[in-house]
Amino acid sequence: MRKAKPKKRYILPDPIYGDTLVTKFVNNLMIDGKKSISYAIFYDAVKIVEDKTGENGLEIWKTALGNITPSVEVKSRRVGGATFQVPIEVRPDRKISLGIKWMIRYARMRGEKTMKERLAGEIIAASKGEGASVKKKDDIHRMAEANKAFSHFRF
Repeated sequence: MRKAKPKKRYILPDPIYGDTLVTKFVNNLMIDGKKSISYAIFYDAVKIVEDKTGENGLEIWKTALGNITPSVEVKSRRVGGATFQVPIEVRPDRKISLGIKWMIRYARMRGEKTMKERLAGEIIAASKGEGASVKKKDDIHRMAEANKAFSHFRF
């Protein structure tokens, strides 16, 4: 067990939009420490979203992220030799983290040729309330709903 709670790390806002949420997204998108490439992918994806929809790309991205973030999840809890899936509320910082990770994971699984096109496609799909990342959120919510009977095992 650790001695003290770790200090919260503060993230600098991104250079174009001045938003810390964009920086968090880019940090999760980054592979092998190549942040400039990650920024380029994100900004190009937002530009593609703007071209396809004709609206503000950053606002559509934020809407998509809002559609992906879960409000409840299940955690395994052992009670008397049996393991129960107990539904719990998701902390606000974890909500955002899960939404970002799911969006990136399912964008990487898409069929388009480049990552910026895949990410743009996933953003557009998620903003409409469809796509693999929204399906993931719905599955998590459905599982929590199904196990609502075990919510009294919450810790």
